[in-house]
Amino acid sequence: MDYATLTRAVARDAAMRRKQTLQPTGGKGDKIFPPTYPEERRGQGPRHVFERRRIDGREAWCVLVDSVQSQANRLEEALLAAVREGAIALPYVTVDFRAAQLAGITEITSLDAPHRVYDAILRDSLFEGQPFMRSALGLRLAEAKPNDATTLLETSPTALLFGAWHSTGEGGGLGAKFPRCLVSEVIAIDTPVEDGSADQRTGEIEVRTSGRRTGSRIDPLGILRRVPVFKGAGDWDVAKERAGKNAKLVRPSEINHGNIAPTVQPLGVTCDHAEHTAVLSFAGLRRLGFGGGERDAAGRGLLAALGLVALAEQDARGYALRSRCDLVCEGRAPLEIVHADGAVERIEMDRDAARALYADAVKAAREAGFKLNPEPVRLTPQDKLVEIVRKSQRLALEGEGGEAEEEAS
Repeated sequence: MDYATLTRAVARDAAMRRKQTLQPTGGKGDKIFPPTYPEERRGQGPRHVFERRRIDGREAWCVLVDSVQSQANRLEEALLAAVREGAIALPYVTVDFRAAQLAGITEITSLDAPHRVYDAILRDSLFEGQPFMRSALGLRLAEAKPNDATTLLETSPTALLFGAWHSTGEGGGLGAKFPRCLVSEVIAIDTPVEDGSADQRTGEIEVRTSGRRTGSRIDPLGILRRVPVFKGAGDWDVAKERAGKNAKLVRPSEINHGNIAPTVQPLGVTCDHAEHTAVLSFAGLRRLGFGGGERDAAGRGLLAALGLVALAEQDARGYALRSRCDLVCEGRAPLEIVHADGAVERIEMDRDAARALYADAVKAAREAGFKLNPEPVRLTPQDKLVEIVRKSQRLALEGEGGEAEEEAS
């Protein structure tokens, strides 16, 4: 596919999609661990997300392996890695924390921040001596709308591709809002399940995995749980007076000593296969305006090419999603252009081809008048932002201030 073919497809077709079959790296049938979510009611325990889906004309139990939100983060991470390797040029915004000397934090970019270019981390930083969203650039970003998205394209195009919302903007959260144009998700198909306990309020039977996760630990020191231990502010001791301020009696396991009794939890799944579905909506791209005519075509073409690069970069980096959830492609699925009448046309594209296509799209966008700065917009964190992070790190090191402790107290 060349750039002219891509822009024609964006102008008249419905979407580009791909369904990639995946298997555990350990082989078909090996157990994988999808993400776990908090219990909805006491005693339920951590759980996976199950649902029945229509697959090839039948209903099958499926489990969420990587959500749309998580996939967006992984695709942005892959793009940022490609930028730092010098493989592609991409406008973005970065907050430089290096001068603050915070432990483990050097910079946060609009590709890292949860709300992208409208995130509070950027909002509470300075650009040219002003709070970012009050600067001339920030005001233009706040005023951006789908029919006039040039500022976002020139500053942070991933916000248009993966969606963004200026939720603290004008009108009590009615500020700039852009739905995602690229949707990507990984699910496991045909997962064995069993009925769990019933919801006492609704009577609905909870479905859970047939898989099990075991856990235990033998303490080489042989510390017994009956030994009294006192935990204070950042320290512990067997004598309360030496444990520090507000010391409380705890079990040795609460200071990470002693045995952990064997446990069995309904977690982990096996499946027939996993499936990674990605859809780049050309109809969604056509809702974005950049001044009409050639500029619209160039702006939309740039975003489409960026989406293809994101998928190609993620493919090249693999599917190591989390501990014990490492997947590999079962063959290589082609991309498909979905025409307006539903007909499908197959397209072959590897990472080199995607990068070349994106380079052509960047060139065309610049020729159309877009100002695509190869260097990021650099912000500096406000003092108050640095201080809240520093205080949080200090409390964390002292063992205080965590949300879990606050909720339990």
